[in-house]
Amino acid sequence: MIIGLTGGIASGKSTISAYFLEKGIPVIDADKIAREVVEPGEKTLEKLVTAFGQEILEVDGTIARKKLGEIIFNDETERLKLNSIIHPAIRTRMVEKKEELLQKGHSHIVYDIPLLFESNLTHMVEKVILAYVDEQVQLERLQLRDNSSKEEALRRIHSQMPLKDKVVLADEVINNNGSIEETKEQVLRILKKWNVL
Repeated sequence: MIIGLTGGIASGKSTISAYFLEKGIPVIDADKIAREVVEPGEKTLEKLVTAFGQEILEVDGTIARKKLGEIIFNDETERLKLNSIIHPAIRTRMVEKKEELLQKGHSHIVYDIPLLFESNLTHMVEKVILAYVDEQVQLERLQLRDNSSKEEALRRIHSQMPLKDKVVLADEVINNNGSIEETKEQVLRILKKWNVL
């Protein structure tokens, strides 16, 4: 089974991912792959330079995230252009990794995709698990994790689709407001229900 794991910022997805790995279920992390596909020597990085110019590169040839961020955050057209280059590359790499894992004999794989619903990627998975927390908990955890102000944290939370709107779209919801143990129990219950374990 290909399981999609999604959630919002600071909703406890990494705790769930770590538990999948503990249970021997490989996790393909979209954020990690997003960083890999723009490393020096990657075709995607060359395409970005063609689209946005040499100024998006640091002296060492790596991507200057801040400079690229400034270009795309103030201009919807530029942001869409960036996404049209990066998103297909991420999807292709994720499918390649999935194929490798299937060939190695893994029958269950998790795709960790933060923007699974926003990017309309549900076709890539058979079932979706949502990591859910109340907004107050999310806010506190994000401020603590990134040492950010309340305003900054709220802006980042509100830039994503609200978690409460994602609940109805998921096959299973893990309530991450409690302890790590409570989270693990919920994951275990779902995996047994789906005959993964």
